[in-house]
Amino acid sequence: ALVNIFPLAADKRIESVMPLPDDEESRNELDVMFATKTGNVRRNKLSDFIRVNRNGKIAMKLEEDADDGIVSVKICSEKDDILLTTALGQCIRFQVTDVRVFAGRNSTGVRGIRLGEGDEVISMGILRHMDVTSEEARAYLKHAAAMRRAATGEEEEVSDDDEEAVEEASLSTERLAELGAAEEFVLTIADDGMGKRSSAYDYRVTGRGGKGLVAQNIWGRDKKKGPVKQVAQSFPVDDGDQVMLVTDAGQLIRTPVEQIRIAGRSTGGVWVLRTAEGERVVSVARLVEDAETAMEEDGGAE
Repeated sequence: ALVNIFPLAADKRIESVMPLPDDEESRNELDVMFATKTGNVRRNKLSDFIRVNRNGKIAMKLEEDADDGIVSVKICSEKDDILLTTALGQCIRFQVTDVRVFAGRNSTGVRGIRLGEGDEVISMGILRHMDVTSEEARAYLKHAAAMRRAATGEEEEVSDDDEEAVEEASLSTERLAELGAAEEFVLTIADDGMGKRSSAYDYRVTGRGGKGLVAQNIWGRDKKKGPVKQVAQSFPVDDGDQVMLVTDAGQLIRTPVEQIRIAGRSTGGVWVLRTAEGERVVSVARLVEDAETAMEEDGGAE
């Protein structure tokens, strides 16, 4: 049991468990990023945490005058981007290099996202950084949606909240192929069981510390009444993954990611798990299929 490896006080819990590379050279090239409920982030060299005694180490100082806590810890490199998502449906994407490397561990870090009243960060994801302009992203998203519509016959909801909306670029066949090969998707699930996959190109890279963009529509028809739900979880996924949702009533569903509809970032999505009145999704887990398992299910290699 983990408690035998890392004894915890009664009011503490383990927030993140991460596999680390075996060789020291690879570890020296990586960083570890911390994110807190209040929107702070801090970046340290992974090597700062290689040697840890049995009683543990102070990983990060938290805001003293707030209900703060670490919500996520991820391994990253300078070639990555950070995606923070909040309970009230906001998100921000910025480059890892926007956060300086801290030499010590006794600090609260820097502001990752500016939160609205009553909001808090619920997740942090790592995306590969891609040099793509807003014009290219808009053109690619339109092209990809048209291709999916031609294949399925279904219309696709698109994001319409970007204040920096620009003209579309004219993309060559080679550029379309390049963007398609590098495309990632972000799964976002609300606590009422609705969710969707959105292209990472729909999450514009900005500087850290801003209010960000809409990650999911959580509002009813009358916005004056406030949000009708909250975001339960949001993270990058691959086509071969599955996702498991669990509700506070004990209901559980496991479904392939590929069966969850692709839609614009600022949309609400579709039903992934139909919840009863008053029932809420409390846990969303990504189940990654490894190559060996995939081969076994396919009957082995030929």
